[in-house]
Amino acid sequence: MDPSITCRELIGFLADYLDGALPPAQRGEFDRHLAICPSCVNYLETYKATIRLGKSAFCEPGGAPPGDVPEELIAAILAARRKGGD
Repeated sequence: MDPSITCRELIGFLADYLDGALPPAQRGEFDRHLAICPSCVNYLETYKATIRLGKSAFCEPGGAPPGDVPEELIAAILAARRKGGD
């Protein structure tokens, strides 16, 4: 990876970053980028929230989603479930 990563590169490796799967040098580049890029910090927080909401959707079968979950996200999750045969 280039010494200074772009926003696009950060997004491309975000899952590995969150899983702790990046080598230390690459993780350092991510951390440096996040220190100067509020847009990527916001994207990261939104990404984490999406993962958290997705996991919580499977924790309580038949339970209602939290009130702040966008209807579009609920519809997408339900459509993916139907497609996957769940």
